[in-house]
Amino acid sequence: MLKLAPQNQNALPQRSQGPDKVDPMTKIMKTAVSVAILLMAQGALACDYPARVDMPNGATASKEAMIAGQKAVKSYMTEMEEYLACIESEEAAAVLSLGDIDEDTERQREEMFNKKYNAAVEQMNLIAEEFNVEVRAYKDVNR
Repeated sequence: MLKLAPQNQNALPQRSQGPDKVDPMTKIMKTAVSVAILLMAQGALACDYPARVDMPNGATASKEAMIAGQKAVKSYMTEMEEYLACIESEEAAAVLSLGDIDEDTERQREEMFNKKYNAAVEQMNLIAEEFNVEVRAYKDVNR
């Protein structure tokens, strides 16, 4: 025969959460799930920094190699422009998801974004200048 344990008569009754009250645990779980989804989405949409192009040696390269190098540099520049647009979009989404933040945090985020953006633009300029140096070397050898 199965015996049931007697109920504790001194136990406190469960507190009713009225229709306007949100259970704190539910709120924590919803927040945790939202943060997890946001982090997964950011990982899925992460901006990929383009690989550096192989530069032809203008002093020894053929015309075909220089043309291929030019196409590679143009492709790299397009990919970098897409990367810049991506990080701009990613930062805008991140700022929106943060909501109201204090001025110091906002300033720090802006400084970090500007450094990241400007470093990419600087890399684009260096690649362009490096290719121009190789073009001049090619022209000097092939006059």
